[in-house]
Amino acid sequence: MQPCGCLPSIAIAGILLFSATGMSVAQGPPGHDPHNAPPGHGGIPPGQAKKNGYGHVPPGQAKKFDDWRFRQEDREHFYSHYRQDVQRWRGKHRPHFVRGEMIPRGYAVRPVPQAYWQNVPPPPPGYQYGYYEGNVVSYDPTTRIIADVIDLVSVAATR
Repeated sequence: MQPCGCLPSIAIAGILLFSATGMSVAQGPPGHDPHNAPPGHGGIPPGQAKKNGYGHVPPGQAKKFDDWRFRQEDREHFYSHYRQDVQRWRGKHRPHFVRGEMIPRGYAVRPVPQAYWQNVPPPPPGYQYGYYEGNVVSYDPTTRIIADVIDLVSVAATR
């Protein structure tokens, strides 16, 4: 019996099919984006997730802001600078930031100008102030973990 010469073609087609199938399984279901995972998928082991009371913060990082919180006068101070923008966000669906959680990757948090926080204590070492849709956050720009948050819309509601 003569070899038909089609065996290498079939083998190559099988390898390509297996590779393509294997890649799609490794990538997750269609539309799945691992970089845009919901909060709580920051790569922290499950046993550590709520262990230190700061959500998904590694223990060494949690120590950076253990006793650090915004003061009431800080809330008033930031509100005075963002008053007009805050009015725009009243009654609208906005993100709910939580101390110790990560800011989701899709949110473009703008740095708070230094002139706005001159009379406010500086954030913890390695952290900065940011603003997003009526929220002022103190966060680590590398990990995007929140040390504390001020919801300026709720500050406006108490006035």
